[in-house]
Amino acid sequence: MKYHPDRNPGDAEAEANFKEAAEAYSVLSDPNKRARYDQFGHQGIQGGGGFSGFDPEIFADFGDILGDLFGFGDLFGSSRRRGSRSQRGNDLRYDLQITFKEAVLGMVTKLKIPRHENCAECGGSGAAKGTSPTTCPTCNGYGQVRYQQGFFSVSRTCGQCRGVGKINRNPCRECDGNGVVQREKTLEIKIPAGVDTGSRLRIQGEGEAGLRGAPPGDLYVVIYIEEHPFFQRQGSNIYCQVPIGVTQAILGAEITVPTLEGEEKLKIPEGTQSGTVFRLRNKGIVSLGERGRGDQFVTVKIVLPRNLDTRSQELFRELGRLHPEDPRRAIWK
Repeated sequence: MKYHPDRNPGDAEAEANFKEAAEAYSVLSDPNKRARYDQFGHQGIQGGGGFSGFDPEIFADFGDILGDLFGFGDLFGSSRRRGSRSQRGNDLRYDLQITFKEAVLGMVTKLKIPRHENCAECGGSGAAKGTSPTTCPTCNGYGQVRYQQGFFSVSRTCGQCRGVGKINRNPCRECDGNGVVQREKTLEIKIPAGVDTGSRLRIQGEGEAGLRGAPPGDLYVVIYIEEHPFFQRQGSNIYCQVPIGVTQAILGAEITVPTLEGEEKLKIPEGTQSGTVFRLRNKGIVSLGERGRGDQFVTVKIVLPRNLDTRSQELFRELGRLHPEDPRRAIWK
């Protein structure tokens, strides 16, 4: 205890003394090593399976043994506490598929969750009405059983009480003494605006109930979003493609563009080329957990007219005579 590394951080001398004590324990607790030491001294335990590779941290497990034998209690920072070792209930996962618009704007939905809940008959204790659990005779209420060989001791979860420390002599008929029953619960879940595929929502305490009064686990709702036929998402920004006519591209125009919140006017300047990208600020998606929102990027694509009548063909030929420049020159320049 005096030279334990946890009580002497950074003290090389204390560490060396602790390792020496650990080596002594390693020898004295092993009849073969002790016999070699008695016959050959310290040389008999070096190499060939002596102290090499011994982990001094094994002393952390001896606090319980020495505490029980000599009343030292928490000797090396680890003590065994009497009482229930019931583990919390299991966490649950629910995969939820929602639409693009629901993910962008947020929503409230109801989920039906099949799970184990505390038995109403016994209140989760697992014992029949009018009775109460008793201390497990195998582990004496510790929830663990010790197997000792010489001075070595190994703890394992008690097989009779499954680590709870108590057993039910008169189990509840409704839950067979488990304290939990299978039920389906409807939960109202709020999906915040801006979630994306893979987002996880944690609903604390809505998982499986713990055995015999232990705290429940949590529910994790994993989001999957359907693809949208018009919008594409990248982070908090959205992208779309809008067709415009030749005349609109040449002369300029004002068009309407679909956004997440309805239609928005967009001015197309004269001489706009196909593939030009316009930006609509703050028309994207709310950044989850952050302030502000993204933008919407609109790519215009010029759609050429088909099946022109004679008059339209003449007008385009006239346009070609007025503007004879080869468009490939723009590339060569």
